[in-house]
Amino acid sequence: MNKVIKVSDLPDFDPAEHLRDKEDIAAYLSVILEEEEAGDLAKALGVIARSRGMTEIARETGITREALYKALREDASPRLDTIAKVCKALGCRLTVVAA
Repeated sequence: MNKVIKVSDLPDFDPAEHLRDKEDIAAYLSVILEEEEAGDLAKALGVIARSRGMTEIARETGITREALYKALREDASPRLDTIAKVCKALGCRLTVVAA
């Protein structure tokens, strides 16, 4: 007989645990940007920042940890300069290509 698994019994998936290097970060951000959901970029940057350590990203960007947590949550609309600073601290940059 097959064992029934409840969704509530499954462990939470945290993508931050799987972002090991710049290539992983770039691939993750590329997928997020392809989805074209505005809130997803801020949330994804927050996930990546947590994977690297929010304190380290705060130090490298000159933005307080508290401000980063606020700016990089799903319902946030961070300023472009914040996004650029975080991307630089993460060792990546966003680019535009013709559609």
